[in-house]
Amino acid sequence: MRRPPATDPLGRAAGFLLAATILAAAAPAVSPVDVPEPAGFWEGALQGYTPRTLAGATVLDGAGLDVLVAGGPAVLIDVSEAEPTPPDQPAGRLWRPIHRAIPNSTWLPGAGAGTLSVPDRAALADRVAALTQGDRGRAIVTYCHPDCWGSWNLGKRLVGLGYRAVHWYPDGIEGWQERHDTAAIRPDETWTGRAKDGAGP
Repeated sequence: MRRPPATDPLGRAAGFLLAATILAAAAPAVSPVDVPEPAGFWEGALQGYTPRTLAGATVLDGAGLDVLVAGGPAVLIDVSEAEPTPPDQPAGRLWRPIHRAIPNSTWLPGAGAGTLSVPDRAALADRVAALTQGDRGRAIVTYCHPDCWGSWNLGKRLVGLGYRAVHWYPDGIEGWQERHDTAAIRPDETWTGRAKDGAGP
């Protein structure tokens, strides 16, 4: 006669914890609360819980991003904000902190703002068109940090511009560096120099 398996509450708890950990690692970073997608762009604080979806775009987890990057030349756009200049920075000294991101990314600080001036919207549209070489079907990935509305806003804006392969990576830089090396990148000079050409506010 077969004996019933012994019950081990600690063992079962450990098993449940392991399963939860595996599921969490396989799923994209999502908010612990159900945040609805706003009708327009998010114009509040950029740091905070975000929706689990982005209409018209694909939400990527780490494995999905790895597959996309390995499959071809996706355009990776980091919209993280640049670190502010320290208040004790000596006058006349350049402040150029090292920013680490997913390799081969283009860094467009501020491009994820919910409100952009008309000239900035035009400059952003032109820059993305150049990065994609005019191909609206080319894969684009927007990201910044976890719980960041900036990359969500940019993804929504690109969908509105007619790009058909927009991907949002909510795990951001920190999610990438858990599995891969990051690279030091500089702000995109075309984007940051837009005000010099009369495109900025």
